[in-house]
Amino acid sequence: MKNNDTFKITYFSNSDKMTITRNGKWTDKCREWISNKGIACLVYLDLDKTEEFGTDQYRTATNNWSIK
Repeated sequence: MKNNDTFKITYFSNSDKMTITRNGKWTDKCREWISNKGIACLVYLDLDKTEEFGTDQYRTATNNWSIK
């Protein structure tokens, strides 16, 4: 992805204990990597929560996610 790309991301939220879909944006603070425990991770800017709280809200999706 490139900076300023927007997308919808769907994944299982461990903290909410449910599958969620959020509007996301790729910025220079976003990244994708494999943790030391072998878990796939993706940090993205959560546009829904950013709007709600009025400040940038980054989230981490783990394991399986889909982006559209």
